[in-house]
Amino acid sequence: MELLDDIVQDAPALVAIRRDIHAHPELGFKEHRTSAIVAEQLRSWGIEVHTDLAPPGLVAVVRGRDSGACGRAVGLRADMDALPITETNTFAHASRHPGQMHACGHDGHTAMLLAAAKSLASRRDFDGTVYLVFQPAEEGLGGAQAMVQQGLFTRYPMEAIFGLHNWPGMPAGAIASSPGPVMAGGSIFKVTVRGTGAHAAHPHKGVDPVVIASHAVQAFQTIVSRSVKPIDTVVISTTMIRAGEAINVIPDHCVLDGTVRTFSDEVTDLVERRMREICAGLGPAFGASLELDFQRRVPATVNTPYEADFAAGVMRGIVGAPHVPVQEPSMASEDFSYMLQACPGAYVFLGNGEGDGPHRLHGHGEGPCLLHNPAYDFNDAVLPLGATYWVRLAQAWLAHTRP
Repeated sequence: MELLDDIVQDAPALVAIRRDIHAHPELGFKEHRTSAIVAEQLRSWGIEVHTDLAPPGLVAVVRGRDSGACGRAVGLRADMDALPITETNTFAHASRHPGQMHACGHDGHTAMLLAAAKSLASRRDFDGTVYLVFQPAEEGLGGAQAMVQQGLFTRYPMEAIFGLHNWPGMPAGAIASSPGPVMAGGSIFKVTVRGTGAHAAHPHKGVDPVVIASHAVQAFQTIVSRSVKPIDTVVISTTMIRAGEAINVIPDHCVLDGTVRTFSDEVTDLVERRMREICAGLGPAFGASLELDFQRRVPATVNTPYEADFAAGVMRGIVGAPHVPVQEPSMASEDFSYMLQACPGAYVFLGNGEGDGPHRLHGHGEGPCLLHNPAYDFNDAVLPLGATYWVRLAQAWLAHTRP
């Protein structure tokens, strides 16, 4: 593994920053302390910082030895927000904010990009400009979309933008990039079933919305098995059913909530259409009404082929080809997709370990701790690798000429 010496030497400070951010998590668009720490560190290294784009988001600018005169530029992005989860870890850097936690590793993403910024600024052994994008509100609040809408790519024009996410279960020291869809598009739905309330002992005098809702849940699964082509990947998960206030009363309404994940807008169109048809048909069949509210939250994250292959080449130069596996797509969603809709680029996975590192030795049990889990922690051992990847990627991109 070819790690950069300056980043390895800075590893203790890098870990300290990461753990400090972990101990003080902030939810989307409230990352004021985190953003201030990032800005302070960047400015201390002589890096230009702009804080007026989707605050508390910020963009740092590192110009090369030509002061950016050649006009070439590349973007690197990290997310900063935490999740509304109560942490169960008991180590010293556990969350000090009840109900808030860095359960997805954005603390590590931020720390790695900071380390890369310092290294790039100390070297400036490239021509062109590196834009370091510290994004707020990735977790479902539209931080990437806000940055794009507010002019990220017009104010900071770049040839490509790259993102990274730690991946539990992938060995530490492995890093993966593949062309095409790598994260699913995410939609949410709510179905309100309106029936007629009655005494539970006299169900014939009412129209039971709970029974109808149960039919809807089952019918939605037939969309996956019978409406969508078998080679297309779809997840429809009804995750909440809310109805009633007493065990002896048939309620007059029931509400279903859930999520839909696909890899293309066309498949999402099909799923929404079929869900509406099912709801429209179940209503008359049972003497009730079903109202569907379908909201598309995040498009699929789709790596452009050239940029994904380029990133993989950089990875092979750092860790060797055996440690650059195929990037298996995930049905989770990621709002970096908005940036990839506006600019070529790639979103890659960095192995966070298989559960055998010291970050898992605090009573967590065996195996890797998955993302969005109250016992999750970022693996500090991979911080230098992620930072090295960022530096090598920026250097290589600005040194090459795209065919």
